[in-house]
Amino acid sequence: MTVTADDLDRAAACVAASLASVTGADWSRPAGGLDWDCRHTAEHLADTLLSYAAQVVSRPAARFVRLAAVVEPGASPAEMVECVTCAAGLLALAVRGTPAGVRAFHPSGQADPAGFAAMGVAEVLLHGEDIAAGLGTAVDAPRPVCARVVARLFPDVAPGLAGVDPWAALRWCVGRTDLPARPRRDTWQWRGAPIGG
Repeated sequence: MTVTADDLDRAAACVAASLASVTGADWSRPAGGLDWDCRHTAEHLADTLLSYAAQVVSRPAARFVRLAAVVEPGASPAEMVECVTCAAGLLALAVRGTPAGVRAFHPSGQADPAGFAAMGVAEVLLHGEDIAAGLGTAVDAPRPVCARVVARLFPDVAPGLAGVDPWAALRWCVGRTDLPARPRRDTWQWRGAPIGG
């Protein structure tokens, strides 16, 4: 189940729509269960997505591209959402324009464009949910996209999650929730490298 740039677009649009209703809220509030506030979480998310795009474009074999993105201190919450959406769009463009056989460094394995797309989707949905929870709303993640991300990033546990709501399964995979008969995971690592190669 390949994760695509279209999946990243859908995830970013979903999160942007969820956060559009809370741009008037206080983004200095904690983001869900994180130690960061909502503003810092959005900045981290934009930085991560731009970092992934840089990896796909530059293709270093053994390190991250030395790039860090910051959002201007005076940016409004709506502009923070715009930064996240823009960064997700740049990653999607990089994924669309890169041959499937290309590999670049990620600590979880030499990732291909689909791997970076999957990691980007996970980051967008999970940190989008953190921000939303901190502001009293929620993200209704696209279930088919979540199912593809779980299959791609967590092939060791994905077969056992076939009957589980894919959004709940993704959150369980990264230790955000427990599931019936499955306690919350204390440790986890997704797989950036392609399955089988």
